[in-house]
Amino acid sequence: MKGARYIVVVAAAFLLIIVLMNALVVKSPAFGFEAPKELTVLGFKNEIAAQAIEPKVEWEGSTIRGKYKDSKREFVVNAGPSTTDSAANLMQYMEQNKIDNKLLNPPASLQVLGVLASFLPLLIIVALIWYFMSRQAQASGNQAMSFGRSRARRAGENTPKVTFEDVAGIDEAKEELFEVVDFLKNTKRYISLGAKIPKGVLMVGPPGVGKTHLARAIAGEAGVPFFHISGSEFVEMFVGVGASRVRDLFETAKAHRPCLVFIDEIDAVGRQRGTGVGGGNDEREQTLNQLLVEMDGFEVNSGVVIIAATNRADVLDEAIMRPGRFDRKIYIDAPDAIGREKILEVHAKGKPLSSEVNLKALAKRSPGFTGADLANTLNEGALLAARRGHTKILRDDLEEALDRVIGGPARKSRVMDKKEQAITAYHEAGHAIVGELLEYADPVHKVTILPRGHSLGSTWSLPETDSYHTSMQELLDDICVCLGGLLAEEIVYNQRWTGATSDLQRVTRIARAMVTKFGMSEKLGTLALGRSNSNPFLGREIQSDSDYSEEIAKQIDEEVKRIVDESLARARALLEANRQKLDDVANALLEFETLDREEFLLVMSGEKLPPRDGGSAPAVETSESESVPGSGQVSPGKLEPGTA
Repeated sequence: MKGARYIVVVAAAFLLIIVLMNALVVKSPAFGFEAPKELTVLGFKNEIAAQAIEPKVEWEGSTIRGKYKDSKREFVVNAGPSTTDSAANLMQYMEQNKIDNKLLNPPASLQVLGVLASFLPLLIIVALIWYFMSRQAQASGNQAMSFGRSRARRAGENTPKVTFEDVAGIDEAKEELFEVVDFLKNTKRYISLGAKIPKGVLMVGPPGVGKTHLARAIAGEAGVPFFHISGSEFVEMFVGVGASRVRDLFETAKAHRPCLVFIDEIDAVGRQRGTGVGGGNDEREQTLNQLLVEMDGFEVNSGVVIIAATNRADVLDEAIMRPGRFDRKIYIDAPDAIGREKILEVHAKGKPLSSEVNLKALAKRSPGFTGADLANTLNEGALLAARRGHTKILRDDLEEALDRVIGGPARKSRVMDKKEQAITAYHEAGHAIVGELLEYADPVHKVTILPRGHSLGSTWSLPETDSYHTSMQELLDDICVCLGGLLAEEIVYNQRWTGATSDLQRVTRIARAMVTKFGMSEKLGTLALGRSNSNPFLGREIQSDSDYSEEIAKQIDEEVKRIVDESLARARALLEANRQKLDDVANALLEFETLDREEFLLVMSGEKLPPRDGGSAPAVETSESESVPGSGQVSPGKLEPGTA
């Protein structure tokens, strides 16, 4: 809008300049125009006698103006003041020759106005230029003065209202924050018991668990002014700007107290001081110091509650974490099965689900999913249903959506020859059979040889219940399951391929953690070996200090190798003892591409699967003497929801 206004002003100034120039040059001989002809009194009388002029002239002051009949050219006569005797004689002469003499004698004030009017265009141009320059200077001054102003925005009525009913799966966090909201609404009840409202609430949790969504619910429930800002909006390259913005934020908040202020991603401004190469960033540390003082400094800061969110609590400065600044810390984790079901019910509102859709089963199939993951799954299911022309979201749509969220869309257009398909089928069959036969391994949920993401096939094993502890036997069984795909290739084709790269990485990671972190080695005992300096400002685990001798390091390597070798022998024995099942599952995968748990168990029991709609592809027969080139791709094998 300001730019458009400036353009209009400049255009008007140029227009006036053009008009002024036209007025100056319109009668200038230099531009091709004829100037009025100057006549003497005698010449004027001669022109009257010759009847060459129009019978009408104007006498203004001491000047007579008129026009010629033929060319309409103007003339001027300097006859002197009209009050002299010579002027009277000239008037009498004009009356005798029937020349209409119009005497113009404006008052002195009008003469002054006439002089001013001649300078009016120039005055207008000067005024416009002054106006334009002053507005520019004023605008620059406002920007300079507002540079240190807070960027906090107040949640208004135009934003969609979110309440605690729209938040599910984090009931404990809701209760803690509801108490803050209730304190603001019923202050007298708490004050009568001597209670004080918390000065700050820090929400900590991994990305996607609903920290910002919970803040929106607080804004909708509180009934008091709610300001929100990102931590990165405080820090600028200019020293002192961040601290100025913090001061302005709290001044604004104090003017509207009681009120709530939400700072998202507070780790952008609240990182530990004196860290990093060169000792840290002075501007960021000044901003943090000002924030510390405003939250709990010499002056009492009552009636302003700070709510902050971060997923990097490990990098926050100790001074900002203490009570008095953030009195209450709320840790929000990924929801359990019941929480996931409630979250799915919230996000399913407004979506027409088919009667066959079971949100409870979908919640059990998605361990480790956050609220953002579950919302994305339902949205992907709705998009797939619309793409397929369904009037409702079917179970198959949600199953495919869940697979897409985990591993990406299926790449059905990838062309693979039959031998490579057979290698992938035996690889995934090896994972599935070992996982199903071991006691402590998670049950197999689905096996597929459809490529997704970077994998040529996938085996999904899901726990029956959410587990927060992992036993030594479960870790050993996980290692066996990861080695099942590699061993299946070796048993059938008598060689190995690169498809087990990620499986081997996971095996090594689990085995080394058992020895060095979990104290699960009889030889080395219950010790945590190794120290890692994971400076978050220089990169995670930039260096590792070994607090043990070279002899212990050798023993660690021997123990890791022993665990892997023993697990390899266990998995090999299972697959060799169930070779027929291995062939049956691989052939079923080659025929149907994907097997769910019911179909997988039927194949494991020796039954033949009925043909699906649309027919099936013929099975590929392989023998131990066949040599198949490797695919060069990474197959993740068993996809675990958590970590060991």
